[in-house]
Parts: sequence; structure tokens; C-alpha cells
Amino acid sequence: MGIMDRIMGQFIEVIEWVDDSSDTMVYRFPVYSKEIKMGAQLTVRETQAAVFLNEGKVADVFSPGRYELTTQNLPILTTLRSWKYGFNSPFKADVFFLNTRQFTDLKWGTANPIMMRDKEFGMIRLRAFGIYSMKIIDPKTFYMEIAGTRGLFTTEEITEQLRKGIISLFTDLLAESAIPALDLATKYDELSAAARQKISLDFNTYGLELVKFYIENISLPEEVEKMLDKRTSMGIVGDLSKFTSFQAATSMEEAARNPGGGAAAAGVGLGAGLGMAQAMNQAFAAQQAASAASPAAATAGIKCPTCQAVIPDGSKFCPGCGKVAMAPGAILCPKCGMSAPAGSKFCPGCGATMVNKCPGCQVELPTGAKFCASCGQKIS
Repeated sequence: MGIMDRIMGQFIEVIEWVDDSSDTMVYRFPVYSKEIKMGAQLTVRETQAAVFLNEGKVADVFSPGRYELTTQNLPILTTLRSWKYGFNSPFKADVFFLNTRQFTDLKWGTANPIMMRDKEFGMIRLRAFGIYSMKIIDPKTFYMEIAGTRGLFTTEEITEQLRKGIISLFTDLLAESAIPALDLATKYDELSAAARQKISLDFNTYGLELVKFYIENISLPEEVEKMLDKRTSMGIVGDLSKFTSFQAATSMEEAARNPGGGAAAAGVGLGAGLGMAQAMNQAFAAQQAASAASPAAATAGIKCPTCQAVIPDGSKFCPGCGKVAMAPGAILCPKCGMSAPAGSKFCPGCGATMVNKCPGCQVELPTGAKFCASCGQKIS
């Protein structure tokens, strides 16, 4: 120890702390040889508290303000030991500054899924996470229960302990609430308020206050979410047999447009064709069973010239191949696209005229004519 250190140690101390970090909770002021002189100046700023220790015992706790360390403003210290010479000689002591501001954006979350019973899904696993904020409200309790004699104490050293307590209490609260899994998102505010009230009691034992508590998300496992998405999709599809028939017809149409592709494509096409054939067989079997149950329905309609499936009366498209429903020799309505028997002058669906006339000489033209046989005018 150098001479200058000894000389500097004889001057009256100015004890203060300016925090330039974002996570320091406790800081011990460095005093030469832990000898604080009579008349030392102590400054405690707003959002701070100072714990004064003498001979290893908490002598006093100072709130924000400026103090001169004498027997007059250390009444508790005078009861700890009798001073023959007052403060005329150095004494061993420590000053710990505690940061009483609010520490925000602290994370909490479930390391493992929470097992619970749901009324709709049965046994499920849930994960949850969020943020919270806290502050020191009882400096003496926090120092004695948590910080101890460490010269520097940060939030990182306590957040893991607090997180475990949060998860334990939150799990209990979530199970007691009995809220259906699909309705949890609408109850975040209520659950956050109830959790804060429940967890605050645990924080208070450390001299802390749980100021804010937020739930950011409560989610199901990934595989359960995928199954839920499929269930939602099935609800949107509606009649599964009709959807299967439509998908099979669409796949066949796409395959017809791309007949090439080599051996690999042929293999893929073969597998897809087998799958489509199976799906179509199932759809046709269901359709035949329905027709057998209703004989009148089996005879109502016409056969599709492409796939020979029965097209019910009034249908615009074939349920087997998806093409426009047309009987042999039938014509299409130029307005609504519905088929009508050959020779029809009016559409049975919308009532529009089915007769195609030349715009020049008004002679009736056969279906599909591109030029008038009477005057030679081009038909648009």
C-alpha cells in the first residue's frame, strides 16, 4: 500500500454513486480500508437507497438526500456499540447503494410445455412467454435476503430464480382458470392481472415489487397447430366427396395438358393417376350408393358424352369430369352458358333467345357459323 493511499485515506470521504448501467441493482462504495471518518458526506440520489453497515450489521438505511455521518444522524448505530471517543477515530463500515428504479423488459417463459386438460382437445401442452418489470421496495430485506456482501449485484443474478417462481405460479393459475385453449387469446389481459396479483406475494418476500406483468403469447405445440390448421381447412372445404371429385378432375386436366416429361415424370404421373383413380372410385361409389337409395334420382339427368357420368337436371357442369354439361346435339346459351336441346329458341335457364341471326340480312344461322350463307357477312 503506497504512501499516497495512506494520505488520501485520511481525508473526509464524499460517498456517492452515479449508475451508468442498465442492470445494476446493488453497488458497494469502495472506502479505503473500510474506514469512514467522522463527518463523511453521504449523498443518496433519487431512485437510490443506501444501506449502512457497521461491524457486519445493518446500522441504518438512508433515503434520497444529503447526510453528514455523525452520531446525530446514525441513531441505530449508537445502539450497536458504545463509542468511548464518539467518531473521533476511524471505524470499520460499509455503504451499499441500492438502485430503486424500475427494471423493465425482463423476460419470462416456459422452458418445458405446460400439461393441462382442455374441454375440447383433451390433454394438451401449452407454451407461454412474456415480459415483466420490477423494483426494490424494501432495501434492507433485499440486501439481507438476496444481495448479501457482494460488491456488485445485477438483475442477471436473480432473474432465473424469479422466472422459476413465475412459471410455477402461472402454471397453477392457468390450470385453475379452465379457459378453453382456443379462447386463451381473448383472456390475456385478465390472466396478466391475475398472475401479477398472485406472483407479487412471492416477490415481496425478497423486498421486490412486481410492477408490470404481460403475457405475450400462449401457444400449442407445432404439430398440434398443424392438425388444427387441417381441421380448419376441412371446415372451409365442406363436402369432402365433392371436393375430392373436383380435385381429381383438375389433376386429370393438368396431366392431359402435359403428357410429356420423361420416365421420371411418367412414374410420378402413374402414381398420381393411381391416387386419382382411387379417389374417383370412392367418389363414384358414394354417388352410386346414393343413386341406389333413390331410384328416381338415378334416371334423372343425362349422360356426359366424355366420361358417361350422370349429369343431374339443371347442372351446368359434369360432376365426374367437370366439363360443361351438354347432351348430344345440345347448344349453349350465349348469355348464361347453360346447355339446351337442339333446336331450342329460348334458353331454359335465363330465357335469352337461342336463335343466331345474321346482323345484315337477319337470316337464321346454324350453330357455330362464321359466315352468313345468304349474304356472306362475317359473323362475330
